[in-house]
Amino acid sequence: MMREINSDVIRQAVSELAIGAAHDLEPDILDALLAARDRETAPLAKNIIELLLTNADIASRERVPVCQDTGTCIVFVSLGQDVHVIGDLQAAIQEGVRIGYDEGFLRKSVCDPLTRKNTGTNTPAVVHFDIVAGDKIKISFLPKGCGSENMSALAMLPPSAGIEGMVRYVIERVVAAGSNPCPPVVVGVGVGGNFEKVALLAKKALLREVGQASERAEVAELEQRLLGEINRQGQGVHGLGGINTALAVHIETFPSHIASLPVAVNIQCHAHRHKEIIL
Repeated sequence: MMREINSDVIRQAVSELAIGAAHDLEPDILDALLAARDRETAPLAKNIIELLLTNADIASRERVPVCQDTGTCIVFVSLGQDVHVIGDLQAAIQEGVRIGYDEGFLRKSVCDPLTRKNTGTNTPAVVHFDIVAGDKIKISFLPKGCGSENMSALAMLPPSAGIEGMVRYVIERVVAAGSNPCPPVVVGVGVGGNFEKVALLAKKALLREVGQASERAEVAELEQRLLGEINRQGQGVHGLGGINTALAVHIETFPSHIASLPVAVNIQCHAHRHKEIIL
């Protein structure tokens, strides 16, 4: 039986996700920040994390953005194959972003890459579609500010680099990012696939609940190793020292060609704004 969903419902849902993501941090990132504050040994870093938590509380209570950079919008849509959308799905998503950023008084940051003329609507959002089994639509909304997004990196390593080469590359990129992505950060890592796939894997890794380990034991072990090694570098909160440069490292993998080892890093700031709805 085909289930029908009107595109108006999707438009409304996306607009609410846009506003909610800017104002209300999810429990997973708030819990991660609280845990980081409690284990932090550097007084300055501990104080900064406390200020970040206070900022998040004010944003939620007073309905103002957590950060002035309300980002570009990345939308992941898992579309059930037994769903029929009445209307234009893509247009509904873009209109939802436009409405959300307008009604939420959120900064509009999207511009033409050559002329630098602002679109005035924070659209177009970057939308990724997956066709899945079932009769539901899951929409994951991930606004990314450019302090963190500009620190993204991708390398097509030779297979001879191995796991050690991949580990070195990820650590180097997080260290090189310095204070730009507003640490403590969440690090999304993609390994495998090809050039475009590995970048998408790194971005998708950020959708996982903060600190949730990979289902693959060897990948989960690697996540913990990277988290420990990154935090031992000593950059810390906002690059001012301490033991909390990263809150979590999430790795997503995909089979690759025998002659290639693609690795991508996508960093998320301490606020890790994200929202999700299932329709």
